[in-house]
Amino acid sequence: MNNKLIFEMAKYYEEQPERIQHYIKVFTYAKILGEEEKLSPETQHILETAAIVHDIGIKASEAKYGDLLGKHQEELGPAIAEDMLAKLGYDKKVIERVSYLVAHHHTYNAIDGLDYQILVEADFLVNIHENYNPYSSAAEAYKKIFKTEAGKRLYKIMYGIKE
Repeated sequence: MNNKLIFEMAKYYEEQPERIQHYIKVFTYAKILGEEEKLSPETQHILETAAIVHDIGIKASEAKYGDLLGKHQEELGPAIAEDMLAKLGYDKKVIERVSYLVAHHHTYNAIDGLDYQILVEADFLVNIHENYNPYSSAAEAYKKIFKTEAGKRLYKIMYGIKE
């Protein structure tokens, strides 16, 4: 089912390979971290689905506000994600949680669930490499964001964090 979603998102971001590559990388890291953290199959499916559509609000934010600020993505993305997921036949419970995650994936102070935590960590693994880090350093981002053992392990390897 998520392969169809990946292709729908590719059509949504047609001729924007940087957007497509971003969500594919976030999806891959989310999949790996979720499996390492031994999420239930249902939660893993929600996480992977959310990772694919997490930045779906960028296009609408650029059109409406002329920017891609996280708060605008969170505002505009859920409705677009819900529509796309419903058209592809996703279960209502999955759509609701994915919508919530899209609406909060740039909100780091009230993480409520392992799927949410891993989505944020996967997005950070990619964003720091792509030069988007709201913190002053990779080390600061590590201290403030990373909670899962798998996420910490991978982040330390990638960005040379020493504890």
